[in-house]
Parts: sequence; C-alpha cells; structure tokens
Amino acid sequence: MSAEFLAPRLRRVRPSPTAAISDQVRAFIASGFDVINLGEGELDFDTPAHIRQAGIDAIVQGDTKYTAVAGTAALKQAIITKFNRENGISYRPEEVIAGSGAKQLIFNALLATVSAGDQVLIPAPYWVSYPDMVALAEGEPKIVTCLESHGWKLQPEDLAAAITPQTRWVILNSPNNPTGAVYSAKELKALAAVVLEHPQLLVMADDIYEQICFTSGEFATLAQVEPRLKNRILTVNGVSKGYSMTGWRLGYAGGPAWLISAMQILQSQSTSNPSSISQAATVVALEHGSKFITEWIEILSRRRTLIMNCINTIDGLSAEVPPGAFYVFANCQKMLGKTTPSGESLNTDEDFAAYLLKFAHVATLQGSAFGVPGYLRIAYAIDDKRLQEACDRITRACGELR
Repeated sequence: MSAEFLAPRLRRVRPSPTAAISDQVRAFIASGFDVINLGEGELDFDTPAHIRQAGIDAIVQGDTKYTAVAGTAALKQAIITKFNRENGISYRPEEVIAGSGAKQLIFNALLATVSAGDQVLIPAPYWVSYPDMVALAEGEPKIVTCLESHGWKLQPEDLAAAITPQTRWVILNSPNNPTGAVYSAKELKALAAVVLEHPQLLVMADDIYEQICFTSGEFATLAQVEPRLKNRILTVNGVSKGYSMTGWRLGYAGGPAWLISAMQILQSQSTSNPSSISQAATVVALEHGSKFITEWIEILSRRRTLIMNCINTIDGLSAEVPPGAFYVFANCQKMLGKTTPSGESLNTDEDFAAYLLKFAHVATLQGSAFGVPGYLRIAYAIDDKRLQEACDRITRACGELR
C-alpha cells in the first residue's frame, strides 16, 4: 500500500530491532543454516508444570469466555496479594490491572497521559520499545545516557538536570534490559528524593525481570522504597520472564486509581481483557510464588559465567558481570575498524552483530538499538551446550578479524 495512506505518526516509529533480528534468524534457518539465537529475551525453561496444568484446567472447565476488561476478580486479588507479600505495596482492586503483556500496559499508560510536547525521560541503555511508544503517543523521548562506570544506572544529579516543565514521566527498568543492572534500595531512595521535588513527574517502574536477580534480597522497587510517591508510580510487572510464560501474554500493573481507570478505558477499546486461560494460569503462578526460581538462577548463573569467560578471552570485547536479568552488555568498540575475512570493514556495532550472524551464525543485538552504540547485547538463556557452541563460534569469528 502507498505510504500516502499511512498516518504521519507512523513515520516516528521504527520496527522493533528485536523482532527484526528474529526475522533474520528465521530467514537464515530457512536457508539451511544452523543459527544460534542469542538475540531474544526469552528463557528456554518450560513454564512450570503446575501453571501449565492450571491453563489446561481452565480450558476443560470452560473458562474460555470474556472476562472483566482489567482482569478477573481472582486475578486482581492474586496481583494485590503478590504486591503486598513480595514488595510491601498495598493496592485496592481499582488500583490494579491485567493486560496482554506488560508491554501493552506500558503503552496504554503512556497513551493515556502523554500529549504533544510532553517529555518522557528514558535512561539509556533502554529497552528498545520505550522511545517508540512515547513517539506513538506524540510525546518526546528524552534520552538520559547512563555510564558503564556507574553500573549503567541513572544518577540523581543527571535525573535532576534532565527534568523540565514539560517532563511527564521517567522510566526506571530494574533489573535492566539490556545491561542487567539492578538498582539498590539506597539508589532508588536517592532518585525518589529528586522526584519528590517535581510534583508533575510520574514514574514508570518496569519490574518485569524482578525474579532474575543473582543476589537474594537484592531487588527493590520505588513504591516500596518511597511510599510518599506511591500515587505517582505505575509499577509494571508480569509473568513472562520470572515464570517463563512469554507466550501466555499476561502482564499486570499497580498504580493510582485515576491512571488505572484511564488504562482500562483504552484497553476496553483496543484489546479488551487478556486471555481468560492465561489469567487462570497466572492466578496459580502468583499464588504459589516462584520457589522454582532458585534452581533457575543456579542454571542462569552457570551460563552467565560461561559467556563471561568467553568475553574475557576475546581481545576486543569486555563486560562487567551483570547482577540481574539474563543478558551481558558487552563493549565491542575495539572491534570497530577491523576487517572481516571477506574484506568488509566493521564500522559500527550493527556491522559487528551482522558479521557474527553471517559468518558465525550467532545472533546478537547491537547496542545502538538500546541507545548506546559500541556495545552488543548477548542473551544467554539457552541450553548450555548450544551456548558453549555459540561461544566457540564467536571466539573463532573474532579471531579471524584483522
């Protein structure tokens, strides 16, 4: 279809880089290549058996009809209980909502609150979708670059300097995608002190990787740390990462009733309720908690060590050990300017990622997709043997550069 039929807002949005790398991987596989995908943010673990059974039970029992837009009463109670039990945050039913993934809820919150001229502060490195969601809402994504020397975390003075009268939101993602950075309670308290000085400022706490912390008791969230800000914080979570339920498409959020109501209105006119089957399974997931996560963390820790050992042996790559999530954000700047065996020059991190895909058949994602050029995001949540094979391929490919 001719571009003249498209709305101008679409020109402000790029295709998702993570979706693009997945398409490339599928194309290589369709051509007969054995590609190892370290570009997708998805655990390779099965959804726990008791959660799968809850989904099956829901189907058998006929729990397959429309529900309330914001989620069933049982699910909302499970969300309330979870927030109270694990995060020390108290919500009422009108202050929580379930949607078709945390991504939908973030988008709905921005669409409900951001107007032309409004700014949203996004610390970089950032999850790839944040700026484009803001752009679709006709707002201005204002990127605040964080430093590797600061553990990739937003500093209070940088937050204060970035705030203007037009600033509507600041987005905090901990554990962070793509760096694995985790904000301590003390660090969040310092950021909260800045936010308290600006009554017009809302905070999006994207906690989707909450369960994937390598130090027990390390996770904290802003509404827990600074209760005075609770009515200005949307705490977003879901079951995709910590419960390995990406395909179930179930996210949830807690926040002020006025915002949840607005998000519900948007949801009622777009996707309506999330899957009834996924809701039933999520009730069981949240009620039983994530005791299995200890075993998963042990496996992920082993894989993290494997990928870090690989990076540390390659001249030109470096990375700090990430304390959360299941990514390593590797510095590849010393690889830029090198030449491939076929004579091509690697001028950007995107060139380097493309080289690894083409010559090593290992998919990664360039740091520029996350707002920080010169880096590479490596997702290591795959089978140990395949991960070792990927490391061997990367090592060989890097050794052939000149």
